[in-house]
Amino acid sequence: MTESAVDRVIRARSWLEALGTLLQRMVGGVYGGLRGPGRFLKDVAHGTRPLGHPLHPALTDVPLGAWFVAVVADIVALLDHAVPTQAGDLALTVGLVTGLAALITGLTDHHETYGHELAVATAHGLLMVLVMALMFVSLLLRWFAGLDLHGLAVALAVAGLLLALGAAYLGGHLSFGLGTMVNRNAFTEGPEEYVPVGAPGDFAEGQLRAVSAGGVPVLVVRRNGRLQAISDTCSHAGGPLHEGELRGDEVICPWHGSRFCVRDGSVRGGPATFAQPVFEVRERAGTVEVRRARTLA
Repeated sequence: MTESAVDRVIRARSWLEALGTLLQRMVGGVYGGLRGPGRFLKDVAHGTRPLGHPLHPALTDVPLGAWFVAVVADIVALLDHAVPTQAGDLALTVGLVTGLAALITGLTDHHETYGHELAVATAHGLLMVLVMALMFVSLLLRWFAGLDLHGLAVALAVAGLLLALGAAYLGGHLSFGLGTMVNRNAFTEGPEEYVPVGAPGDFAEGQLRAVSAGGVPVLVVRRNGRLQAISDTCSHAGGPLHEGELRGDEVICPWHGSRFCVRDGSVRGGPATFAQPVFEVRERAGTVEVRRARTLA
C-alpha cells in the first residue's frame, strides 16, 4: 500500500512522536494523580461513560461550526454595517469555550496512541492549539482594541478557520486512514452454528484462553465452573484480551487497560467505548463448542 504524502511528511518529523510521548506522560500524570476520580473523568472524556461512543469527534463539530459562523458574520459585517460586529464576536466565543472541551477530550484520546498514529495525533493537536491561540487573540482584539483593529481580528479568525480545516483533515485521517478509536469488532460475525474449539479440560477455572471459532478469535473463560466467551480482539485498538488479566468478571486489555465484562461483553472502563461481541458456549459429548450469540452485546 502506497503511503500518502501526509504520512510521509509526518513520519519524517521524528520530534512529533517524542513530543507526543511527553504530552502522554503529562496527561497520564494528571489523571493518575486524581486516582479514582481521575479514572472516572478519563472514562467520561473518552466517551466510555455515559455516552458509550467516542466523545471527541462529536464535540469537534461545535467549535468548527461556530468559527465558520463567526467568519461569515465578520465578513458580512465588513460589507454591510447593518449586521453588528458582535455577531461574529459571540460565535467566536462559543467556538473557544466548546473548543476547550474538544481539546481536553482530544488530549485524552491522544494518551492512548502510539507509533505513527501518535505522531499524526500530535500534529493534529498542535494545529488545534495554534487555532485556539489565533482565535483567542482575535477575541482579545475585538474586546480591547475596538474597531481600529477589527480588520486584523477578522483576518486572524479567517487564518484560524483555515488551519482548523487542515487539522480536521488530520483528525479524519486518524479515524478513517489509521483506524484510531474505530470499533475493531465492527465486522465480527463468527459461526452461526456451534463449532468445536477444544475439550473441557482445556479450559481451567479462571484461565484466559484464546480459540478460533470460524476464523474469529474468541476469548473463553471458565468462571465458577461455567464457560463464557467474548471476542478476543479489544474493540479499542485490537489488543489480544487473552494476554490480559482477569479480575472477577472483568478482563483487562494488556495494551491500554480497557475493561470488559466476560459475561455480556459490556465496557466497564475505557479507553474502549464499544462493547465486545458475545459468543454462546456449550459443553457437549466431551467437546466445548462456540457460536456467535443470537444478539451481540
